[in-house]
Amino acid sequence: MKQYRFFDLIMALFVTVLVLSNIASSAKIIDWGFSILGVRMAFDAGTLLFPISYIFGDVLTEVYGYKRSRRVIWVGFACLALSAFIFWIIRWMPGEATWQGYAGDSAYDAILGGMSTGGIVLASLAGFWTGEFTNSFTLAKMKLLTNGRWLWTRTIGSTLVGEFVDTGIFVIVASVFGVFPWALFLTLIVTNYLFKCGVEALMTPATYAIVGALKQAEHEDYYDQGTNFNPFVIS
Repeated sequence: MKQYRFFDLIMALFVTVLVLSNIASSAKIIDWGFSILGVRMAFDAGTLLFPISYIFGDVLTEVYGYKRSRRVIWVGFACLALSAFIFWIIRWMPGEATWQGYAGDSAYDAILGGMSTGGIVLASLAGFWTGEFTNSFTLAKMKLLTNGRWLWTRTIGSTLVGEFVDTGIFVIVASVFGVFPWALFLTLIVTNYLFKCGVEALMTPATYAIVGALKQAEHEDYYDQGTNFNPFVIS
């Protein structure tokens, strides 16, 4: 496989944003303080970071192609699962007496319980996996259809599809497992989706700049002609 100068850096940033966004999702729900059409604008804190992972996903697929993006998605999936397993182990380890006095297991469960009890983890893994592969597949196919023109249509179009899948599955699974109350279901779906897609649209100039710089630096502009799009084929 061809060696690239910046591929590993982008993968590391992608995984870091992914894990941090899931920790933040478990830790806090943010309320913007207003409503739209009766829907309260509130969302889990991870939503502030998670759209960035889709920007990285767009860059990876646009520059390096679906096959290499697929490897990064699986690496992110494995790292997220590992981080959840570590939080689960920490949850079951005995707490020191002084710590129990000013914080305690109840505080840990309240803030990081989602990352250690399975609900947020299952929601994140399911949403991330389906959403990222949908996003990458859509962008790769649109690049072929547009013959590499109109990058903005691919970055925004693939995000609209990928985030719809991701957000829907994430909130449904998290609500089923009690991470989020069903009373916030519609609010979280609408605000998460609108915010994530809005960030992607606003970041379009930055995405153009990054993609252009990487294509020039890496001497690569991959087109997925003849690519096997099976997400379970890792090569």
